[in-house]
Amino acid sequence: MTHHLPNAKIPAPCIINTGVVVNKLDIRRLLADLGRVRYIYTLEGKLHSEGEGDVMEVFANPQRSTLVANHTLYLNIYSFDYLELKQSAEKQTYFDLVQEGVCLRLIPLSTPLQERQQRCLNVHDIEVMMEQVLSAKWDAEFDDDNSDLL
Repeated sequence: MTHHLPNAKIPAPCIINTGVVVNKLDIRRLLADLGRVRYIYTLEGKLHSEGEGDVMEVFANPQRSTLVANHTLYLNIYSFDYLELKQSAEKQTYFDLVQEGVCLRLIPLSTPLQERQQRCLNVHDIEVMMEQVLSAKWDAEFDDDNSDLL
């Protein structure tokens, strides 16, 4: 006797501010726009390390490590089984990256919008500096050309 399941499509999960994420691509998307974070690393529920740092890279490679050093974080989503979204009493979302008895908690210190605005400001500042450098170079070349005429 064979059993047939109806051709029902199961909708993709919808997770809002709290829940468990197991899909590696979804985890990567959640972490990719993190900037500055506070991290808390626990082993078997006991504090092992904590600090602040900038998320420099989020990647998926089973041959590479997650690295936290020198106030920087390089997060390999293959270092963890799942990500749990949680909220603090102040309704701030934070991320628990979990693998067996290990938990790396990431508490964002900025929002993706703030990070994006900061990057745009940095790009604008660089553009202004480049204009100033080019203008100074052209002024110097113009002065050199005019000094030849005297």
